[in-house]
Amino acid sequence: MERKQYSREFKVEAVRLIEERGVSVAQAARDLGVHVTLLRKWARSLGKEGKDAFPGHGRRTPEQEEIDRLRREVARLKAERDILKKAAAYFAKDSL
Repeated sequence: MERKQYSREFKVEAVRLIEERGVSVAQAARDLGVHVTLLRKWARSLGKEGKDAFPGHGRRTPEQEEIDRLRREVARLKAERDILKKAAAYFAKDSL
């Protein structure tokens, strides 16, 4: 069974239906054919992240991009450290 995906516009309009028109979450969920929990999650996400909510498939938030960049840098620095440790051990062995 394939997971259903909704566009960013659909999610924003669904949340707008609740907030601006005063439709209850349960009623909006029934009308849209979406589970109530999912609709509440969208509303929370839009309220918390604003325009950065629902980045879409393959697009990440600026915070996630920074985390990924820092993870790559940590991996590179660990590799450099390991190379330097091996070089130090090699040269220490030769001096004995």
